[in-house]
Amino acid sequence: MALTIEVRPRRTPRPLESDAEALRNIGRLLISCPDRPGIVAAVSTYLFRQGANITESYQYATDPMGGRFFLRVEFLLNDLEQRLVELEQGFAELAAPFRMEWHFARAAQVKRLGIMVSKAGHALLELLWRRQAGDLRAEISMVISNHPDLQESVRSWGIPYHHVPVTPETRPEAEARQLGLLVANVDVVVLARYMQILSAGFVKRFPNQAINIHHSFLPAFVGANPYAAAAERGVKLIGATAHYVTEELDAGPIIEQDVCRVDHRYSMEELRRAGRYVEREVLARAVSWHVEDRVIVHGDKTIVFV
Repeated sequence: MALTIEVRPRRTPRPLESDAEALRNIGRLLISCPDRPGIVAAVSTYLFRQGANITESYQYATDPMGGRFFLRVEFLLNDLEQRLVELEQGFAELAAPFRMEWHFARAAQVKRLGIMVSKAGHALLELLWRRQAGDLRAEISMVISNHPDLQESVRSWGIPYHHVPVTPETRPEAEARQLGLLVANVDVVVLARYMQILSAGFVKRFPNQAINIHHSFLPAFVGANPYAAAAERGVKLIGATAHYVTEELDAGPIIEQDVCRVDHRYSMEELRRAGRYVEREVLARAVSWHVEDRVIVHGDKTIVFV
């Protein structure tokens, strides 16, 4: 079972998307390494010597005695874009003795999303609304669907819509066309109720960069029709799970989950209706956290700094 750990420290206000100058100089540093004394001191000292001002700092250790340590730091540094290569080169020397896995990112470098969808539009529309409102700091580059149903709705937002039919006979050709659209043009793939199983070759092209919303509270009720299974079992809670896509179906590291309460009076269609509200919220939160560099994948788990 894939798990998620959320770390929720006190946060300082972040600049709004409209504050382009402030965003341009905000950097993020994510670190995973064996736990030992001195990690935070070394990282803080390095950033201080570079002239950076730390505005957020999150940390988590699986075990203070020999466990794994995770750190996310957000900082302000003038001329960050011009200095990023220098910053990375200097940090590599610091990171080596700590055996760090690390990554710098710029807040101003907006990630490009490719959204894949079938006929249900609720999860897709939630992402479109949040992007328009400025709550999702990402560019929606395209929508790909195996059905034409949502084409007019998506194009009204000024976003390219690619209809790529998929049948058992045409699946390899369809995936090749999808990859041709995605690989050069997006950073993250979002499966917003895309009701097709992706091949292992497709998944390998986007390691920990493809996010799926599953309409059940995993690991319960895996597969294509969890609401029917839930209705048969008379469940009292239904939920949704956003997770990274892996070769094993519905088993990738979990980013976010939520539930809502139901009872014996709910029909299968009423369960679906209630579930749609949970699905759209869970997926939107997971995508937002991913594009803001708040997720570190560790084996079958995620560490989510929110």
